[in-house]
Amino acid sequence: MIKRVFDIVFSMLFLFLFAPIMVVIAFLVYLNIGKPILFRQTRPGLHSSPFNMIKFTTMITIFDDKGNLLDDEKRLTDFGKFLRSTSLDELPELWNVLKGDMSFIGPRPLLMEYLPLYSSSQLRRHEVKPGVTGWAQINGRNSISWDEKFILDIWYVDNFSFWLDIKILLITFKKVIMRQDISKEGVATMSKFQGSNK
Repeated sequence: MIKRVFDIVFSMLFLFLFAPIMVVIAFLVYLNIGKPILFRQTRPGLHSSPFNMIKFTTMITIFDDKGNLLDDEKRLTDFGKFLRSTSLDELPELWNVLKGDMSFIGPRPLLMEYLPLYSSSQLRRHEVKPGVTGWAQINGRNSISWDEKFILDIWYVDNFSFWLDIKILLITFKKVIMRQDISKEGVATMSKFQGSNK
């Protein structure tokens, strides 16, 4: 209950405070990347229930000669890289937090297509609401392997508390300011999860 009250109060506060910044970002996304300004995608939430997550668009839509979408690194614009490195692309997720689809703190919502690939242990990450940031994000984010991420996610599920959430939130602010662990060296985005033998 405390966690949900915290999510409601601070998502409303941050939406109000960041509204002018979000308007500017939306305008710059339109100028530098184009439409749609907001990226919407179905992700699994609490108990794997689907919801529509929203972020600012960071990639352009470009296809090869055969009609296949080009790799992320070829579609990610310089402005998109800036948004990701500063986590400004995540600001619209405050609306997901206010609605109750997400929490400020929890395992990051991944792709629906990953659900059949999880082991029974990895699937436990959906026993709590997904978060804007989480234990895995402050302990490596995209610079660690998928197996390491899931271990950290499950540790959070087994140990989460209000005070742990506060700790994660404070460390997240530090990580964002220093732009740490955005991606692995030489890789624009995290590679897709292919399943694990662990």
